[in-house]
Amino acid sequence: MCGIVGVFDVRGKREISRSLIERMNESQHHRGPDEGGIHLEPGLGLGHRRLSIIDLATGQQPLYNEDGTVCVAFNGEIYNFQELIPELTRLGHVFHSRCDTEVIVHAWEAWGAECVNRFRGMFAFALWDRNKETLFLARDRLGVKPLHYAALDDGTVIFASELKALTAHAGLDRNLEPYAIEEYFALGYVPEPRTIYRGARKLPPAHTLAIVRGQRIPAPQEYWDVSFTLDNRIGEAEACEELVRRLRESVKLRMISDVPLGAFLSGGVDSSAVVAMMTGLSSDPVETCSIAFADPAFDESRYAQEVADRYRTRHHVDRVESDDFDLIDTLATTYDEPYADSSAIPTYRVCQLARTHVTVALSGDGGDESFGGYRRYRMHMGEERMRSALPLAVRRPVFGLLGRMYPKADWAPRVFRAKSTFQALARDSVEAYFHGVSILRDDMRAQLFGNTLKAQLGGYNAVEVFHRHAQRANRDDPVALVQYLDLKTYLVGDINTKVDRASMAHSLEVREPLMDHPLVEWLAGLPSSHKVRGSEGKYALKKAMEPYLPPQILYRPKMGFAVPLARWFRGPLRERVRNAVLGARMADTGLFNQSYLRHLVDAHQSGGRDYSAPLWTLLMFDSFLGLCAGSAAATTRLQAVG
Repeated sequence: MCGIVGVFDVRGKREISRSLIERMNESQHHRGPDEGGIHLEPGLGLGHRRLSIIDLATGQQPLYNEDGTVCVAFNGEIYNFQELIPELTRLGHVFHSRCDTEVIVHAWEAWGAECVNRFRGMFAFALWDRNKETLFLARDRLGVKPLHYAALDDGTVIFASELKALTAHAGLDRNLEPYAIEEYFALGYVPEPRTIYRGARKLPPAHTLAIVRGQRIPAPQEYWDVSFTLDNRIGEAEACEELVRRLRESVKLRMISDVPLGAFLSGGVDSSAVVAMMTGLSSDPVETCSIAFADPAFDESRYAQEVADRYRTRHHVDRVESDDFDLIDTLATTYDEPYADSSAIPTYRVCQLARTHVTVALSGDGGDESFGGYRRYRMHMGEERMRSALPLAVRRPVFGLLGRMYPKADWAPRVFRAKSTFQALARDSVEAYFHGVSILRDDMRAQLFGNTLKAQLGGYNAVEVFHRHAQRANRDDPVALVQYLDLKTYLVGDINTKVDRASMAHSLEVREPLMDHPLVEWLAGLPSSHKVRGSEGKYALKKAMEPYLPPQILYRPKMGFAVPLARWFRGPLRERVRNAVLGARMADTGLFNQSYLRHLVDAHQSGGRDYSAPLWTLLMFDSFLGLCAGSAAATTRLQAVG
């Protein structure tokens, strides 16, 4: 795993500063502490930080073709590279290493931009073809690996794995992007293609960007999408058999490594399935890593231990205390822009633990999205049955009124918390799902934002992110619709971002077998009844794993990586959250309604309401502002919308 950076002069062949490339490259040292490399020529600079995984002796980057006219800086893994080498050799290409990186340069020569369709893996790379004067940027299908870029006013394009490397360039427009602020406070992350900065973008998953010197910068081009056809009529037994075969193949591909390799083991279905497959493919005991929480309400380490005992893994457990909140400021540095998933704390810790034992770890990420594991999918199906009984023209006024009048009852049993359900029934399917996953819902953001920010937004609502993707989704099946939306938004912007930054902060490579794109495509063809059946999510996966895992692992309630925010903000972090949310730094931005900020803090700390998620979102935004203000390289204007 690695980090890449670069500067490309689109207009000509002006000299690129070596010190600039070195500074950008060094900002990502954590992504590749083993080696660093730089390529400079008139009008182009590439930088690379290497975490050595495959071909430790000869895999240095940037890496070149035979005559040096094509070079690449690459982050990720091409898992099928061993299949591609003989094919490319038959076409006349000569290999000087045995690493997957060299496959990219020869695949470009053989197939051009179509080369990405031949790659099976996680990747983000920048390739320079001197003869064609073309810079080619590409990102993997499911957005496992990140790639940021910016077109500057001076006619150069800069790019990097992490946003912090772009901020090392003085020419980046660091004004905050109002639409990104709206999206962040709705979703807890800034979804592709935006970043928090007006001047920078994220290359979306499954997209390429080919920039030719002397020509206008085009829009990114999509090369892949997943289609939920649901037309595979395979029977249950056959589906389970095929699923095990495909999962085993995906895990096997991801066990290719020249360095120590292991797995995360939470005790949930996904990670346990991965470990079960690994054990059957390895002659040595598998290294597994888990986090134990001091608070039993959040601890599932006993289930992880049960799986570890069953498969006789070398199991490592790190205990996280209930008040492990020392990472708050570290998270801002790790993520570079506001990011509000509090499970980033235990994710950071388990990556820290894993790195003391292995360099590569397999995870179970992506299982909920493809197998239908989230509880919200079953809730959405129930709401859809009610929505289908009445037209929207009737539902919107009736349930809209009930949603406004019904009291918010965080303290009550779930059956009595009908306000959100009424609000969802007053919306169409896409708006309802967006409403359900939002951290601060529409009415809360309307109260949170100040008038200046509202004017800059001009009525823009983050639901447009979902509407944009929903145009290409299967709207006839409620589960397929929300799975597609999550694959395009939550998986990329939240899950993959969390794992990439947390793992790379510790120079750990994480591989995700459940995001293997042939597996994802196959699962998208299965009927939704193979994923959600009655009250059971991940139906096919659980049935397929019955010979491998005990019922108490497969059929227990899902817990997830949670932290006790509500208690923190009324106890040990009481003053920290009050000082941050109501402090001068947040007030000076001009973004927020100060009276509503005070309401959120007071109502939560008095015990009247549970505003822990909105307060964490605000706390992370304040930490981001502190990072900007404290960075010598940054010139971010916090008066973002003034």
